Amino acid sequence: MEQRAFNFSAGPAGLPLPVLEKIQRDLLVYPGAGASVMEISHRSKTFAAIHEQAKSNIKQLLNLPDNYHVLFAQGGATMQFTMIGMNFLQGKSADYIDCGAWAKKAIEEAKKFGTARVCWTGKAENYKRMPKTPDLDLDANAAFVHMTSNETIQGIEFFDEPETGSVPLIADASSDFLSRPIDISKYALLYAGAQKNVGPSGVAVAIIRDDMLERVPAGLPSLLDYRLLQENDSLYNTPPCFAIYVVALTTQWLLDEMGGLAGIEAHNRKKAAILYDAIDQSGGFYVGHAERDSRSLMNVTFVLANKDLEGEFIAQAKAAGLDELKGHRSVGGCRASIYNAMPLAGCEALAQFMRDFQQKHG
Repeated sequence: MEQRAFNFSAGPAGLPLPVLEKIQRDLLVYPGAGASVMEISHRSKTFAAIHEQAKSNIKQLLNLPDNYHVLFAQGGATMQFTMIGMNFLQGKSADYIDCGAWAKKAIEEAKKFGTARVCWTGKAENYKRMPKTPDLDLDANAAFVHMTSNETIQGIEFFDEPETGSVPLIADASSDFLSRPIDISKYALLYAGAQKNVGPSGVAVAIIRDDMLERVPAGLPSLLDYRLLQENDSLYNTPPCFAIYVVALTTQWLLDEMGGLAGIEAHNRKKAAILYDAIDQSGGFYVGHAERDSRSLMNVTFVLANKDLEGEFIAQAKAAGLDELKGHRSVGGCRASIYNAMPLAGCEALAQFMRDFQQKHG
């Protein structure tokens, strides 16, 4: 069997090895079903149990109050950009925090449905940090405030939610979902594409508060209507059954093997520290992109001071089993995405490779 590389891809990302092994064991015949989980009805008792487990695990991990609902939708976070505009903007004005590439995509989509007012932008600083609440020019009458909790391309992360008063806070948490504890009560809606931390591509998770469902207008397209999605328990049409099954397995792994969100946060901080130390101790050979207090625990972004060496660095890393380290095409450089499933050994191997490469070329 070919040896697995350490996968530093920004997404779809690696899955925990125990989850992959469980999928492999059950792929042909899911226990008690007589068929693969990809072949059974989404209305069956077997899938209903899988679906309920995925929801229950997320509720447990986030300590979710009763006035929140866990929904599964298709179309990824990008479809959520559209749904948010359709469901909650409707010609009104909302505040958007422009902290990078994905925030800009959310803003552009929102403009189709109302006013997407930028209440802060990091563009002039080349998106090197996240703002603090005093930095924000917030409108007390806004329909909502939208934030991107972690920008995968720039490698910056919010560690303190902005204080928005009575204005609902909505977050795209695609790349740091379930990576550390958060106070979910601060959010009216939090959504995430699954393919970074909790499953394969094909499903998005949306966690929505009751009062937001009451704001949904009548007459929306069925699959873009949060209220209809909730009323049908995410089963208005055939959901991405296999992806939800993997979400159930991955969240169970977080609970059983990683100590929940407190445990996975400690694991993630240790991994990130290994790589940021390798950058900081390189004497300028490697240069990190993000300011220190905004450094992402999920996406470590950096460049080589000698840019002519970057292609060689990425190629040699790949040959050494350290895959997908090329930065996003829009910014270049290097990016190590170290989501929940990345083992400590992967970060240790990359840090050692970085030191060895510097010794050869420094």
